[in-house]
Amino acid sequence: MNIYLDNAATTPMHPEVVAVMTKMMQEEYGNPSSTHAHGRIVRTQIEEARKKIATYLNCTPGEIFFTSGGTEADNMAIRKSVTDCGVKHIISSVIEHHAVSHTIEELVHKGLVQSHYVNLLENGHIDLNHLEELLKNYPNALVSLMHANNEIGNLLDIDKVGELCREYNALFHCDTVQTMGHLPFDLAKTHVHFLACGAHKFNGPKGVGFIYINHSTKLSPYLTGGSQERNMRGGTENVYGIVGMAKALSLAYDHLEQEKKQITDIKMYMKEQLEKHIPGVKFNGDPTESSLYTVLNVSFPPTPFAEMLLFKLDIAGISASGGSACSSGSSIGSHVLAALKPDPSRPNVRFSFGRQNTKEEIDYVVSKLKEMFQSQASA
Repeated sequence: MNIYLDNAATTPMHPEVVAVMTKMMQEEYGNPSSTHAHGRIVRTQIEEARKKIATYLNCTPGEIFFTSGGTEADNMAIRKSVTDCGVKHIISSVIEHHAVSHTIEELVHKGLVQSHYVNLLENGHIDLNHLEELLKNYPNALVSLMHANNEIGNLLDIDKVGELCREYNALFHCDTVQTMGHLPFDLAKTHVHFLACGAHKFNGPKGVGFIYINHSTKLSPYLTGGSQERNMRGGTENVYGIVGMAKALSLAYDHLEQEKKQITDIKMYMKEQLEKHIPGVKFNGDPTESSLYTVLNVSFPPTPFAEMLLFKLDIAGISASGGSACSSGSSIGSHVLAALKPDPSRPNVRFSFGRQNTKEEIDYVVSKLKEMFQSQASA
């Protein structure tokens, strides 16, 4: 079998997305900045995609700017907050994606800003009481916290954080790369200044995404060289990617409840089967309460083949991702798991689920894991 359980890394493109993109590639090739008919047709497609995305998020089309993906969107939000909005303090966490943490570290190294890190609760959730303490000490800061952690799946109470930011006049940047297309948004009600999105996390194409910038936030151009994206991001637009992304988001939200239930059932089924068949198995983060339904981070019992577990899964035709709390060889380990201070002798694997996964696949994966650990126990 060939089983893909690494959907938090990327998802397979939806066939309808492929069809829409292929049709446009074959039929429309004008530059959207050209004023002739060929260009106007393509420009219309881009603006229709922008309107469609804005409708699903309940914001205005003018608040959506297309990017090359979530990393660029995160960089734009953080860097422009410092250079354009006068931010001198950034409040974040040690379990953010590197697109956020490395950007903050660079700005700190250059002396442009000071960073402050909110405490984590034992289960990996953000300590909102400590966040408020930091906001009291550093009002007018930028708060940069992700909506769902990409490794353990823990969810942030985005509305609560937004209200705290409103109270202390702070800017709020939220990396929603893992949750866009998987959870609903109502940006007319949620107090947030920036959201980052990457299309390939919800069955769209790679290399395209968007940033939501609240209309109250005024920024200068991020990339100069052309008047594209209302002078915010110069360069000819990734037309086919943008159209594919809008189609993927439409499919995701039009079938949200159905696919959420289906994927949640898969996740909980795997959790139950692992607990049943592999004694001593544990789970990192908060897998059942406030957790993204697409991610399950598993802590397996100590074993001599810990460093080989992902390789063994790969040989068995199972794609998943891992990470350990400590460095080993060429692997630098997972900074997220290191922050949770797990038992370093236990191997950790992130299984992440998509619309294409089935219980039959889970049965196969669990059977292979059971074989691995039973053979070790009898050795």
